[in-house]
Amino acid sequence: MRPLRYSINLTLDGCCDHRGIEADAELHRHHASNLAEADALLFGRVTYQMMEEAWRKPAETGVMPDWAEPWVMPFAQTIHAAKKYVVSTTLEQVDWNAELLRGDLHDAVQRLKREPGKAIFVGGVTLPRALAELGLIDEYEFVVHPRLAGHGPTLFAGMPKPVDLKLVSEGQLDSGALVLRYEPRR
Repeated sequence: MRPLRYSINLTLDGCCDHRGIEADAELHRHHASNLAEADALLFGRVTYQMMEEAWRKPAETGVMPDWAEPWVMPFAQTIHAAKKYVVSTTLEQVDWNAELLRGDLHDAVQRLKREPGKAIFVGGVTLPRALAELGLIDEYEFVVHPRLAGHGPTLFAGMPKPVDLKLVSEGQLDSGALVLRYEPRR
């Protein structure tokens, strides 16, 4: 069964807003490497639309927007090429190598996990909370940046019960960010 892996950047005070961190070349290489280990990405509507807006055009045209450094291109190309599944009740259709995932979330994700292939990566905030509540996430990766953002959003707010994790690996990026990987205690 393919593992479902969740990876997210956050600050020391728990902010998981992508604008709350300073992304550098090493961080983009790290996340591109993670995505290359998967053959599918799972997104909610908000994350899918945010990723498409940021990375689709640069990957298709080879031209980075003014806000981006040239070293983000490998990340853009990796995410562009990946198969994407989008959980949404409001979108009627998706493209960008994507398909809508409809019906019962637990059953739909279990079907994806049973398909042959490598890992499935999930990103975002709202969908991962629902997946954690259903016990579907097999690995959590938190990239904790040495910054206090002073604002949210924060992860897993409002979960009805705790999920106990065990540390399986740790590392550090040159920026001082810690890369912490956990698996659920089952």
